[in-house]
Amino acid sequence: MPIEICTVSGYSEFGKNMTAIRFENEAVVIDMGIQPEKYIKFTEDEEDLAKVNAANLVKVGAIPDTSAIDDWADFIKAIVPGHAHLDHCGALAYLAGKYRAPVLCTPFTAEVIRGMIKDRNIEFKNKISVIQPNGIKKVSKNISVEFIHTTHSTPHSSMIAVHTPEGIVLYASDFKFDLTPTLGKPPNIKRLQSLNSVAALIMESTYGAKPGRTPSEAVAKEMLKEAVESADTGKNAIIITTFSSHIARLKSALEIGQKHRRKVVYLGRSMAKYISAAEKCGIVDISGKADIVRYGSKVERKLHDIGRAGKHRFLLVCTGHQGEPKSVLSRIISKNFLDAKDYVIFSCRTIPTPTNIANRQRLERELKRMGVHILVDVHQSGHAAQDELRELIEMVKPKTLIFTHGDIKQKHGLADLAKQLGHSKIHIPKDGDRLVI
Repeated sequence: MPIEICTVSGYSEFGKNMTAIRFENEAVVIDMGIQPEKYIKFTEDEEDLAKVNAANLVKVGAIPDTSAIDDWADFIKAIVPGHAHLDHCGALAYLAGKYRAPVLCTPFTAEVIRGMIKDRNIEFKNKISVIQPNGIKKVSKNISVEFIHTTHSTPHSSMIAVHTPEGIVLYASDFKFDLTPTLGKPPNIKRLQSLNSVAALIMESTYGAKPGRTPSEAVAKEMLKEAVESADTGKNAIIITTFSSHIARLKSALEIGQKHRRKVVYLGRSMAKYISAAEKCGIVDISGKADIVRYGSKVERKLHDIGRAGKHRFLLVCTGHQGEPKSVLSRIISKNFLDAKDYVIFSCRTIPTPTNIANRQRLERELKRMGVHILVDVHQSGHAAQDELRELIEMVKPKTLIFTHGDIKQKHGLADLAKQLGHSKIHIPKDGDRLVI
């Protein structure tokens, strides 16, 4: 019997990732994510919470349209998010209940999902089963799911190897080969090298046309260290804004702040949630060494206290790096907390959507108007470039290549690389396509 793959979502655009893999009358779903920009817009604009449901979220393009696998619904044996980013697991709260199947994921991802369900006050009937990094679970007669540890910009990320009698489908969306991570272990290269009979490799192509390799998070930490050193000029505020889920970066900020004898304060609800999830898993200890302020009213009170105590005594880490109008950084600007002596360090890159670009430009214009010093792109990505993508292809020797998570230019760049390596079975599918392997 052949292996069938349905590219449910995340193949025609960035976000709301979802893939289904079937062998005979058994199948697994990998990832179930949101499209962050569309999700945020709909949930912020919609005052009637009852309307924030699966049907309406599908209608506005915020979560996957699962109709492409309606006829597989009774075959689904497991739902398997590869890591904790919301474009990979954020739709679970709305869609998992369509299937009588457990959710299998690593510990940090499980904590993030539990927090998400609690926040949204949604009844969630699917069992959440925790699988340790590099663990494997038999989910049906013919299918086992293996979590192969990799490095990315959030903890406990995995490539998912779906084992069937006709070979392995390896799902490698969102990874890089960071051999010197600042948090957690390096990727499990030995296990990847030992895989036999990889029928298909589904791989990200975010930087499929970008030569070289993505620098280590250790490089990003040094960049952040240098940025804070240059910003620590006297009695001034220093603010770092970055991804809330990037626990390694948040840990680096703590260590750098301590070195500069500044009390580190984390500001923002999502930042507090991700730190809490990481601490529950024993990944970091941040709350015992820093202040964490979750809610808007308390953020304003904290800023007032910091202003009275002296801004130079603190290093602030907050949400708002994409210029989101309701974020902590936007609120800080509106409260006239900053002045011309102060620094804002963007430890991120702008996610290139029209809304994000416009928001960041607006935010930076306001900071410049105030005379605030701005340091941008103090960051290294969590996504592989061509050298790492080549290494993965050469390691696992797949019979078929399927590209996801990238724009068409990057996918064609990766296809050119694959052809140079001698591969001819290459697919650049659209959402809802079915492939027979």
